[in-house]
Amino acid sequence: MSANVYDILLERGFIEQTTHEAEIRELLGKEKVTFYIGFDATADSLTAGHFLTIMAMMHMQKAGHKPIALLGGGTTMIGDPSGKSDMRSMMTKEIIQHNADCFYKQFSRFIDFDNDNAIIANNADWLLDLNYVEFLREVGIHFSVNKMLTADCYKNRMEKGLTFFEFNYMLMQSYDFWKLNQLYGCTMQLGGNDQWSNIIGGVELIRKKEQKPAFGLTFKLLTTSEGIKMGKTMKGAVWLDPEKTSPYEFYQYWRNIEDVKVEECLGLLTFLPMDEVRRLGALEGAEINQAKEVLAYEITKIVHGEEEAAKAQEAARTLFAKGGHSDDIPTTFYEKVDLEEGKDILTLLVDTKLAPSRSEARRLVQQGGVSVNEEKITDITKVFYLNNMNSDGVLLIKKGKKGYHQIKSS
Repeated sequence: MSANVYDILLERGFIEQTTHEAEIRELLGKEKVTFYIGFDATADSLTAGHFLTIMAMMHMQKAGHKPIALLGGGTTMIGDPSGKSDMRSMMTKEIIQHNADCFYKQFSRFIDFDNDNAIIANNADWLLDLNYVEFLREVGIHFSVNKMLTADCYKNRMEKGLTFFEFNYMLMQSYDFWKLNQLYGCTMQLGGNDQWSNIIGGVELIRKKEQKPAFGLTFKLLTTSEGIKMGKTMKGAVWLDPEKTSPYEFYQYWRNIEDVKVEECLGLLTFLPMDEVRRLGALEGAEINQAKEVLAYEITKIVHGEEEAAKAQEAARTLFAKGGHSDDIPTTFYEKVDLEEGKDILTLLVDTKLAPSRSEARRLVQQGGVSVNEEKITDITKVFYLNNMNSDGVLLIKKGKKGYHQIKSS
């Protein structure tokens, strides 16, 4: 075994809560531990929010431990109420299975599944054919409703109304841990801090049913300085799938994060040594932009590979330094005839997703936040034609200081 991974995760800023801190640290330092993290298959790609837990899995595997990536083919059919103000929308089995297959492909970029070094499992295998009466007799008797209602994931929902449908989620996740313990000797569950109540449920179930040790550990959630979850843009989630969020957009997201978050993200989302993380995090003023470039490059390199990271960095530098354009900038193509007839600025902003609606596009223009080919646009009725394109055949739209999109004719 190499250095104790618990100390690495602690120093890099991952660890939020543990069920048995001293025992977990000792265990991770002396033997190979099989652990799991669950991923409900609610979309066809993992997000920037998942990336932090994937980084933790990579640290754990590098230190000699065995990850189980548990796909939530069964739990996705219920929906976790944690951190949600409304009930999750229902999805078909076929969509959930498709999403789970997409997750597996993405995991394989980060986790080594060869030679039984890691396991991919799907809780649909044991949850979908459960006998409900047997489940209640096996699992339900070990859960106090009074205690469950004090858990944050349920407490926050009590005012709006918590369905019995969702109330089962904690029991099902706890059952997953118990099942993985039986099947693979899994003794530890890791997850985001919003999973704390569910993780405790599984730890206690194994300890009661098997009279064996089980452990739980949660990671901090990536949030902005206002406490809003990171990984969201005007367009929605920041995806790991390059078809949904291009490597350039992915790079730009991290290049543009708040100054106060740079050191934290370098520790959590890159493999840079901590001395370098602290050096970069201490930069001030304009120099902090160097640290943001390093952060964006390193994260993009892990997710999309070195070549895509270099292309994204070059595209960003081209724009900011030279005001030029690059093939790696998000691009929308219009038919030549459409541009000959003309497109108004509000339509361009909505079509390029620089604004989610015409009303938001109108507000951006009126507040002076939009320019096209370096010219500020203040007229919301302004129309652009094919002959307005620059010498490179491009309409380069800029939103704010850092949002770029180019229009080309197809």
